[in-house]
Amino acid sequence: MLGFYDYTCWLTYLSLLSAGSGILLCLNDDGHPYIGIFFLMISGLCDAFDGKVARTKKNRTQAEKNFGIQIDSLTDVVAFGVLPACIGYAMLRKFPFMERFPLISVFFAIMLIYMLAAMIRLAYFNVMEEERQKTEDTVREYYSGLPVTSSALIFPIILLIHYIVVWDITPIFFAVMLFTAFAFLMPIPIKKPKLNGILALVGIGAVIFITLLWLILARM
Repeated sequence: MLGFYDYTCWLTYLSLLSAGSGILLCLNDDGHPYIGIFFLMISGLCDAFDGKVARTKKNRTQAEKNFGIQIDSLTDVVAFGVLPACIGYAMLRKFPFMERFPLISVFFAIMLIYMLAAMIRLAYFNVMEEERQKTEDTVREYYSGLPVTSSALIFPIILLIHYIVVWDITPIFFAVMLFTAFAFLMPIPIKKPKLNGILALVGIGAVIFITLLWLILARM
């Protein structure tokens, strides 16, 4: 059977399955953006630790390392590129006000720009990481541009605000999506978080996840 299936790949595979589930549910006739946002955060959680888990296996072959890099980026395209756009699409379908918005085609264009920017960033990262590893044997300390995985926190925050306030802030969701797309491609150095930073981000995500779940269940 083609591929690798040891524990170093499991979190990445789980991230893709979560993202795929979120996409399918958002595109369903009864799809709701809040369903998608939970799956987006699960994918973000998996991505936060997949690299660290993979590095615990000291005898990985070069083929296994290269495979891990490829599936990580391919999964990220789906989880943090396509899924947020599908969440946006679910918002346009779910909230009646947006059905009458005269510039709805603009929002579709933003979703396409966002997916394209995420794909370009990930492909560029793969190329530059391969070049870097020819001369360096250490884990990188800085990202160039905003990592696509940041969408696992950015969009849940917007959806949380959307749930709390009394007015429809769907246009703000798409404005943030457009800004995020350009931030993916801007050559701005961003410090890569270490374990404490990752745990802090996971903690923030957990608070958002639990708060959203509690608010939704409280209103049912």
